[in-house]
Amino acid sequence: MEPLTLNIAREVAIAAAYEAGRIVKERFGTLDSYDEKDDHGDIVTEADHLAEHLILGKLRNVFPEHSIRSEEFGENDVQSEWLWLVDPLDGTNNYAVGLPLFAISITLVYGEMPVLAVIYEPITERLYVSVKGEGTTCNGNPVSMNRAKPFNKARVGWIQGHAVQNEAKAVKLRHYIDVHTKRMMRLWAPTLQWTMLARGDLDAIIVYNSEGEDLYSGILMVLEAGGTVIDYSGRPFTGVSDSPYLIACQPKHQSYFLSLVQQGLA
Repeated sequence: MEPLTLNIAREVAIAAAYEAGRIVKERFGTLDSYDEKDDHGDIVTEADHLAEHLILGKLRNVFPEHSIRSEEFGENDVQSEWLWLVDPLDGTNNYAVGLPLFAISITLVYGEMPVLAVIYEPITERLYVSVKGEGTTCNGNPVSMNRAKPFNKARVGWIQGHAVQNEAKAVKLRHYIDVHTKRMMRLWAPTLQWTMLARGDLDAIIVYNSEGEDLYSGILMVLEAGGTVIDYSGRPFTGVSDSPYLIACQPKHQSYFLSLVQQGLA
């Protein structure tokens, strides 16, 4: 992995996130319509397409030799160890109904390992950046999970894939977590939950089979903020997965949340 490539990629991704954020923010609250993408309630708006077009244009211009996979566009035909994952508007359902909870997510993967993540929240103007081995920042200030407060009952974010819907095991686990924690949060914008965990405002995130373009930016954010990510068996999670079932939290709380999930599935 070339450091120069990563440094340039960081600047390009930040610039693209800012400009895409300006586009979606300007159009927020003005939508007349949107399109249904599937039977699971996922939608797409004009803002998704405009933001994606801008981001992909910038990436292709600087890195024509890199692979790209984006939420609406899909994949390009380039084969490379470098892969960009783009969600131009994470939280489109929120955006469409006027709920100001959405973000832009851009991730760079090298050899199936996330190495760069940029998440931008246009409404709050918070820019999160993570580089593998260099930590996580928010608007240039270091972010650490060490500020998380002790809890009697935890605040947990729940993220599930669109296709999961009301799968019996998912419903059972979801209900168990809801009953046995202080709050179980579902924001319709997973990247916002990952940034909340990274800065210590959530205690854990439970992922139930939710692979997508927005997943790995959040994972890198949390890992670089001092967190841990494990699967439901307690094994450390690295790389990428087609069907991730994951727990993310502070390392000292790993056993607690692993037990919570395993009991919920029992």
